[in-house]
Amino acid sequence: MGILAHVDAGKTSLTERLLYAAGVIDHVGRVDDGSTRTDSMDLERRRGITIRSAVVSFELGDLTVNLIDTPGHSDFIAEVERALSVLDGAVLVISAVEGVQVQTRLLMRTLTRLRIPTLLFVNKIDRMGARYDELLADLDRLLTPTAVPMGSVTDLGTRAAQYRQFPLGNKALGELLAEGNDRFLARYLDEKLAPQDYHLELADQVRRPRVHPVYFGSAMTGEGVPELIEGIREWLPRATEAREDPLRASVFKVERGPAGEKIASARVFAGRLHARQAIDVHRGGMQYEVKPTSVRLFERGGTRSVESAEAGRIVALRGLKQVQIGDQLGTPAGQGGHFFAPPTLETVVHTQDRVKLFQALQQLAEQDPLIRVRKDATGQISVNLYGEVQKEVIASLLEEEYGLAVAFSETTPIHVERPAGIGTAIREIGDPRNLWCAGVGFRVSPASVGTGIDYRLEVELGGLPRAFHTAIEETTRAALQHGLSGWEVVDCRVDLIRTQYSSPVTVAGDFRKLVPLVLIQALQEAGTRVHEPVDSFELELPPDAVSSVIAKLVEAGATLESTEIRTERAVLTGLIPVGRVYAFEAQLPGLTHGEGILLTTFSGYHPVPTAAGATDEAPEKAAGDKKVEVIK
Repeated sequence: MGILAHVDAGKTSLTERLLYAAGVIDHVGRVDDGSTRTDSMDLERRRGITIRSAVVSFELGDLTVNLIDTPGHSDFIAEVERALSVLDGAVLVISAVEGVQVQTRLLMRTLTRLRIPTLLFVNKIDRMGARYDELLADLDRLLTPTAVPMGSVTDLGTRAAQYRQFPLGNKALGELLAEGNDRFLARYLDEKLAPQDYHLELADQVRRPRVHPVYFGSAMTGEGVPELIEGIREWLPRATEAREDPLRASVFKVERGPAGEKIASARVFAGRLHARQAIDVHRGGMQYEVKPTSVRLFERGGTRSVESAEAGRIVALRGLKQVQIGDQLGTPAGQGGHFFAPPTLETVVHTQDRVKLFQALQQLAEQDPLIRVRKDATGQISVNLYGEVQKEVIASLLEEEYGLAVAFSETTPIHVERPAGIGTAIREIGDPRNLWCAGVGFRVSPASVGTGIDYRLEVELGGLPRAFHTAIEETTRAALQHGLSGWEVVDCRVDLIRTQYSSPVTVAGDFRKLVPLVLIQALQEAGTRVHEPVDSFELELPPDAVSSVIAKLVEAGATLESTEIRTERAVLTGLIPVGRVYAFEAQLPGLTHGEGILLTTFSGYHPVPTAAGATDEAPEKAAGDKKVEVIK
């Protein structure tokens, strides 16, 4: 089960309350005091936010719950993505005061798309400003029309606030369930339903998932938590895979232990996972074999060493040196792809020891594979990010774990280059421009969006030793990390059309040196077009602010797709360059009397426009020249 929410809605506090109710801890920790069980990083305790997903297992009666506490800040959305890949169900936490926030909507959309059964828990009913009727209306309007309250609140907004459960046969629940099942509708109209009928139908529609029960309470006082626990037990689906089935497991987290060893957290979906037993690992089209030296089972708030773990459990594995997040153990699960957008920002990292910095960042990237680390020809090191808060996290980790003090250049959007046409280049042995005993030829051309690099052979595979082919392909992919304007080349088809070698003189290193020169020549003939990352946006605002907001959107380079104006609110949708979102978002409160809500999702890469509306040939990559900031 995952617990998800917008930052500060109370996820981690709810986790503490669940652990206390299950008898795992004898007192409830506080986020503000840095005393919670799942926020183990020093930075998490200092900032009072969750940065890395934490796993904790406990018992609710006869039900074993493996709970994953996920980050709420949008900068750590990659952590949330990995948790979603292993969930049977989720609890989405919403503040009764702040209500439905931007991140809440993004998370609910994703949970709905992935068809993950979800309960809603409205937290902080004891806080001044807490809402009930108005908040239920917002849930229906902004999150889902299938949210149904399971109870009411008395003394709302005071320390005496209490949650009162509705009987299952109430009218609101009956009408919502009837909408999703014609047979239930017929019996509902004939008034022939018993409480057990409501129970069975609600369980079925939550697990489909069509209905989302809403509970109210306070993680700080514990009010409403027993009813939520009962809802978890009754409505969320239990793991059903058999231990006798073939092993199927998925790695969703990788961290390093005190001695620098890798520790992989994996969900066992089916079968049994044994220590010291050979296991096939699948990653994309690659397969290799591992033998875990240790299997530790998450249990009662901690872990214990076991010889094997069965379906439905989460384990910590040691001894998997090559393991990466997303690896499938045993039988491939057939799940792949990302639920959230890749990072679209980057910054250059500065320090005195570049070698140590690069090694440290590579290890951090193992724990977060969507955060890519790159080194250019000058040795300058850059890292991809989701937002500014990640800078502080990376700086803190580098200083605390590796003793490195770093500074960052100004964050800039990540552009990409795509071939504009077709280009061909060949250099053969004996060519005056060719200093190596090797020959190679390439043809580059545009490929479909999302293809990446489509590498193909127009030469016979057996006409060249396999090691030389490997060297050519690896160098080709590496060379295309930096195109004509310095950005990564994507959606590019590369055909190898000519190869030469002279045995025994030619070595793989000859191809590694020659390939970038020939490839860049072919790319120059084809030309490239620089594309910038673009977000689709949905903007809710007061009607009287529409004209001024549209003017600012135009200034930001946005394109408007639709405008819907009603009596109480207006909704604008369109596209906006990622690099302009932060500045526009900063202006939004002043333009909308503090009532504007901006929801953005990554849309793709669009050609960089010029003032005349044509495409800009080459916004050069020059991140190293930007302003440098020091994070302390």
